[in-house]
Amino acid sequence: MDAVRVALLREVLAGTEWLGATRRFAGALRGSVVSHGGGLLLVGTPEYEPWHLAAHLVDEAAWSGTPELAPTLVRHDARPSDPAHLAVGLGRLEAARRGETLLVVTSATPAAPLLERVSDARRAGATVLSLGPGQGELPSMAHEVLAVPDGSELDLDTVQHLVSAAAGENALPTPRGRRRFRDRVARLAEHLTAPPPARW
Repeated sequence: MDAVRVALLREVLAGTEWLGATRRFAGALRGSVVSHGGGLLLVGTPEYEPWHLAAHLVDEAAWSGTPELAPTLVRHDARPSDPAHLAVGLGRLEAARRGETLLVVTSATPAAPLLERVSDARRAGATVLSLGPGQGELPSMAHEVLAVPDGSELDLDTVQHLVSAAAGENALPTPRGRRRFRDRVARLAEHLTAPPPARW
């Protein structure tokens, strides 16, 4: 979903709770990774790996000048022969430490093995964020939760687009001082005319 479609979706959602909820969650995500200088781990379940969100966060990190938003995608079936950005396995969660942020995106309640790893990461000091059904053990482990229950007006994929776009928009201001209007328009034009990212 490109920036124009996100803008149109936001117009449709004006007056609903979704805009505020996704912006708050994105602000918590951004605040956690920026304040610690990065260290964003992104994981799903074997049935639902959030590779699409990973790609959007990489784009938002580049466009917003906030490299800390670029995640490490942690995969359940990663193999050493996979490309480097797809070869990080669940062992990475065991190595999670204070200052890192773990974003768990699920379409259903995760199984016990993943929950144990998330719990261990939290005990080691990682900040845990949960994006998914909003019930079960995972939300109680998370520092920040954005619930997308079955039957919601929006599906999980759409909510991820809103979160990633808001995370990039809410980037910390650059130290150069206030941008001129022309600079902001030029940046928006570059963003809208950029070629689509390579598929993961």
